[in-house]
Amino acid sequence: MNTTGSPPKALSGFLPEELFSLNTLDKPFRAKQIFKWIADGSRDFPSMTNLPLPLRNALSANYRVFSTTVAQTLRDPDGTVKLQIQLDDNSAVETVLLTDMKGRKTACVSCQVGCPMGCAFCQTGHIGYSRNLDVSEIVEQFYHLEDAVGKLDNIVFMGMGEPLLNLEAIQRTVEILTHPDGRALSRRRITVSTSGLCEGIYRLADQGPNVRLAVSLTTADPVLRERLMPVTRSNSLSELRKAIAYYIEKTGNRVTLEAAIMQDVNTKVEHARQLADFARDLHVHINLIPWNPVPGLPFSTPSTAEVHRFAHMLEREGLTVTLRMRRGDKIGGACGQLGRKS
Repeated sequence: MNTTGSPPKALSGFLPEELFSLNTLDKPFRAKQIFKWIADGSRDFPSMTNLPLPLRNALSANYRVFSTTVAQTLRDPDGTVKLQIQLDDNSAVETVLLTDMKGRKTACVSCQVGCPMGCAFCQTGHIGYSRNLDVSEIVEQFYHLEDAVGKLDNIVFMGMGEPLLNLEAIQRTVEILTHPDGRALSRRRITVSTSGLCEGIYRLADQGPNVRLAVSLTTADPVLRERLMPVTRSNSLSELRKAIAYYIEKTGNRVTLEAAIMQDVNTKVEHARQLADFARDLHVHINLIPWNPVPGLPFSTPSTAEVHRFAHMLEREGLTVTLRMRRGDKIGGACGQLGRKS
């Protein structure tokens, strides 16, 4: 019986060998059974029917499967689903299901309560920062979404917060979700997104996991980027480019450069040339994201013509460009909108 007064540990954030070390189990294969049950959708110990009843009772008395609950589920007519996840300390984060034109399902998960990066165009950056999420709080977002919508194809650490400021928890989450005795998600289906923290990019390249990297570049105009993304003050564009080049060389992976496109802000001819100069000789792909409305912020969504014109300018510079579809904006679930009350 847990008598510490603190909430029982959530086992969702444990690997099989760590489950066995809890001393409740007498055989290693029991830990693998529990790990598999959690990956397959069991959210309480009584439902783990191949465990002996005394063991299920002991686990129920001392631990819990999840530490979080779904407080709210919002569904956009375009198929996007946003979950508000309630945490033990009464704070909340949001996780989003994104579905592409081929029907592939991607979980966009959060790694922090709020965000400390302060990007001018992002809702999350304006709500402040409280703390990092722990491993169970991140893993459970993925599983909550699977409970709601079925098996997922991909995961992107692209929700609330800066993943590279919580890299250890991200690394552990990836280890759990890709473990062959559990969910067995392929690392090729995992993306970590960053606002441009050079030290974190080097750490990810050196320590792993070997996953896809996306960098929120937005613009390669140094003055404009510093105004839009304060991270630029301590992570200059020249240093960021070196870090991206290192990641590509170290991992062999192509990096995605993301640009939130705002009307009359970062779509001029000189912006296209600066972006092309930044990307030259790098194995990168450009992902253009029309800015999603956030009440109170001094930006406007560009017209379709403006976005296509900018895309064509980049293509004429020799870049490979993709336009991201707008999804989830009716429920505050689109890129840059998380944390908006809905």
